[in-house]
Amino acid sequence: MIVVERTLAVRVDAAVAFGYLSDFSNTARWDPAVREATRNDAGPIAPGASWHQTCRLLGITTEMTYTLAEAAPGRLVFHGRNEGATCIDTVVVRPVETGAEVTYRIELEMHGLAKLATPVIKMEFEKLGTAGANALTEALNELSPGARAAELHFPSDVPHPAALPTRSQEAQA
Repeated sequence: MIVVERTLAVRVDAAVAFGYLSDFSNTARWDPAVREATRNDAGPIAPGASWHQTCRLLGITTEMTYTLAEAAPGRLVFHGRNEGATCIDTVVVRPVETGAEVTYRIELEMHGLAKLATPVIKMEFEKLGTAGANALTEALNELSPGARAAELHFPSDVPHPAALPTRSQEAQA
């Protein structure tokens, strides 16, 4: 299994970052491997919502369907699958005094003959993880500081992460 995780600090409010990240279509704006990501359904973004994603990795174009499996305060889990791989993207957004801390973790399990390429794909994912974290930081920092999470398709049935305590508030408790 390939696991790549990055934590980044952004200047935008945690609720705004969470709203942006809850719409998996936005991966096309910051993930260097993603060529296209489109929503398969309509309505509020909530568990069960799905997206079709087209990626190009090591010269190979592949498609995967992602489903929002979990949406909890400050945490999103997307499950992706195609015949060659299963992917779990876990996003954790925490409020901090200067904005938000975002941890993005990808767990990729290759299937069948594709499993033989795991060592090469792992090296590529490490590079893409760094490039993606840099691009995501930039994309989130470009969001309007006054933007409301509701305008960014924040899941309606999940409390905003801004309601969560910051690290300094946790330390005081």
